[in-house]
Amino acid sequence: MFKFGLGQDIGIDLGTATVIAYVKGKGIVLREPSVVAVDSNTKEVLAVGQEARRMLGRTPGNIVATRPLREGVISDYTVTEKMLKYFINKINGRTLFAPRTMICIPSRVTEVEKKAVIDAATQAGSRKVFLIEEPIAAAIGAGIDIAKPCGNMVVDIGGGTTDIAVISLGGSVESTSLKVAGDKFDEYIVKYIKKKHNIMIGERTAEDLKINIGCVYPKIQDAEMEIRGRDLITGLPRTITVYSSEMLEALIEPAMMIVDSVHSVLEKTPPELAADISDKGIYMTGGGCLVDGLDKLLQEKTGINVMIANDAVSCVALGTGKALDNLDALDRAGR
Repeated sequence: MFKFGLGQDIGIDLGTATVIAYVKGKGIVLREPSVVAVDSNTKEVLAVGQEARRMLGRTPGNIVATRPLREGVISDYTVTEKMLKYFINKINGRTLFAPRTMICIPSRVTEVEKKAVIDAATQAGSRKVFLIEEPIAAAIGAGIDIAKPCGNMVVDIGGGTTDIAVISLGGSVESTSLKVAGDKFDEYIVKYIKKKHNIMIGERTAEDLKINIGCVYPKIQDAEMEIRGRDLITGLPRTITVYSSEMLEALIEPAMMIVDSVHSVLEKTPPELAADISDKGIYMTGGGCLVDGLDKLLQEKTGINVMIANDAVSCVALGTGKALDNLDALDRAGR
């Protein structure tokens, strides 16, 4: 049966690795990997989300499991639209009214990339689409009062992009977005294992290594993990033990790229706001900030206290959800 009444207001964190959706009054209702499995012959979508992620690197020739978002932006428009449609239908059920949707975007996207997100969400069944910058959504989700005239610095490390922003009076004063984040960490691990051990591993194994023993700051005790990959000399499967000290070697380069970007944003920040940040500290959000020791590394290099937000992974989605409360005002402003 159709549900009567207005469509729900939905906030979507359209991440490179994960899509998290928030419904006004209900909280987070969906958390799925942004992966779609498509039949390359018929172009039919076979699976979306968790089911499709299980197929990554394990599909026959005619089935392609892809991630339609790369580095924070849409790389495959048609597949993104189908993915959004699937998620919006799953959340909204069979209501007569289409929902209003607020979607997060990286802070430095082009007008063309913004339009692609709006068009995809509209085609997927949204009545009206609003965009919010990721660092602002992350700051709201982390419980920061962004409306006050004082500086807050947010470093949001997602799957595809790291967004760094200094926020005051509800807007970004100084910001940057770099394409070094969770996915790039995985790439560096794959390269390192290939170079050091002569073994080829997949994205998922690299991600498991990053989550379980990955670190960017020396650990007191060296952790270890067994992994399997394909030996590049014999071509046969081989099992090896990898240590967290090796992960430190693999991940320090991309981690330092993030630290350098934070440094350059701080250099451009007006002195009054820089003083506020020095007092309050830097807030880190997003799944990528959970790599062991990243907060310690940033604190050591900047000399500023660094805090990881509660529920860092969901911060952007929670912030988008809280921003939904202002949708009516935005709607009126749009008219």
